[in-house]
Amino acid sequence: MNGFLRWAWGVACVCLLAAGLAATGPVCAAAAEYKAEYKLSVVPGATSGWGLTAARFAELVHERTNGRINIKVYPSSQLLAGKQTSEFLMLHNGAIDFALASPINWSPQIKELNLTALPFFIGSQPNRYKAIDAITAGKSGAMLVAAAEKKGVKIIGWGENGFREMTTSKGPITSPEDMRGLKIRVVGSPIFIDTFRALGANPVNMNWGEATTGFQQGVVDGQENPTNGINIPLKIWDYHKFHCDWHYVIDPLLLGVNPKVWKSFSPEDQKILLSCAKEMETYSKALSRLGMDDGASKAYLEKIGKLPEVTDPYACLEQHGMTVTKLTPEQMAAFYKATKPVRDDWTAKIGPDLVKAAEQDMAAAR
Repeated sequence: MNGFLRWAWGVACVCLLAAGLAATGPVCAAAAEYKAEYKLSVVPGATSGWGLTAARFAELVHERTNGRINIKVYPSSQLLAGKQTSEFLMLHNGAIDFALASPINWSPQIKELNLTALPFFIGSQPNRYKAIDAITAGKSGAMLVAAAEKKGVKIIGWGENGFREMTTSKGPITSPEDMRGLKIRVVGSPIFIDTFRALGANPVNMNWGEATTGFQQGVVDGQENPTNGINIPLKIWDYHKFHCDWHYVIDPLLLGVNPKVWKSFSPEDQKILLSCAKEMETYSKALSRLGMDDGASKAYLEKIGKLPEVTDPYACLEQHGMTVTKLTPEQMAAFYKATKPVRDDWTAKIGPDLVKAAEQDMAAAR
């Protein structure tokens, strides 16, 4: 009897072990398909609003997947060998897993992404934040996502780097005439070069390291970047004493993922990633708009315990010796008129249907 019991017990254990392996096998296999680390590319530094937004996304994903998906942020173009415009192709080819990107840097491959760089197209609207929100949530935003995905990158969310404002070392900017002859550091995108030439300035394409040296030596007179996202973290007052709030273009951000990487995630984890991207969007916009909206951004950041040290950007600039100029509607109209040829030319390049859809989205939000 004892021998029979020992035999039966052994059979039972083998069966239980086999059942356990069968139950856990698919889970182990699924876990094995996930990488130990996923790389997320960001062009500016970790302390920029852009960099903080990427870190927030990675943090949310780690928490909500219980560590199944670990994303490491690589700021300051670490993965791009200094060439920002190579990011889309590297993401497409799988050298990068995720990227939180500006349309500026992807526009060489996707011409439609120049939409938000049409000068004074969005910033001249009665409520510029409602206007960009209407685009990213509307038909035109869907068209931008479709254009990027057609070229081979999955888009899972939006962010925001902010409206790009002007800073100079040579007097306040209040009219297009004030721009004449100024050497302005710009990104290398053709639409930016066309815009500044239309205003009579001399646009100079250079990386940021070269630009700061150029500012110090007086080789370059000014630059344009978002206030909260870039100018304050970079302490632009070390180089310039004049700030012009002209909202001429905006940097919405696209959260992209390599399609093969996206397909490797389970449906449940894909849903989690999308929910994290949505919360990241809210956080990103709050950072960008802090001190510039009706107070909603500050309230949100306080609620989640992520309020930055600087909550009043204009006071911060003035405290560091900068003269802040906010254009009147009449002054804005003068810049809008001066750049009309650029908008007309680039509307044809971007696609009239896309521009019309954006106009309709913005009109519906007024």
